[in-house]
Amino acid sequence: MSNKYKVGDVVTGKVTGIQPYGAFVSLDEQTQGLVHISEITYGFVKSISDFISVGDEVTVQILEVEDPNKKISLSIRALQEKPQRRKELVPRKSLQDRVDEKDSVGFESLKDKLDQWIKESGLQ
Repeated sequence: MSNKYKVGDVVTGKVTGIQPYGAFVSLDEQTQGLVHISEITYGFVKSISDFISVGDEVTVQILEVEDPNKKISLSIRALQEKPQRRKELVPRKSLQDRVDEKDSVGFESLKDKLDQWIKESGLQ
């Protein structure tokens, strides 16, 4: 492998193979890298073939170069604009806003029974 590829570089390559875990991309005659399935695009990817095919030319960013193993990790997703959130999260109400301690069905009925339960338990 040539030392011409560095982390952060953006290069163009050709998809040479697709596996369930990722796509192999040839960067030049001697150098090949892997785009892991999680680096194909934002969101859930069930099948890589839904996004790319063998023979496609793709632009990728180099995420990692492991010299001892001669492995290059690539990403297509890193070059895409991050999608905005689908919906704004509504803040949850505080416990005080959600609970009425004077609710006759809730706390008041427990309060009325508490004295009875203490007497029955023999603690009084």
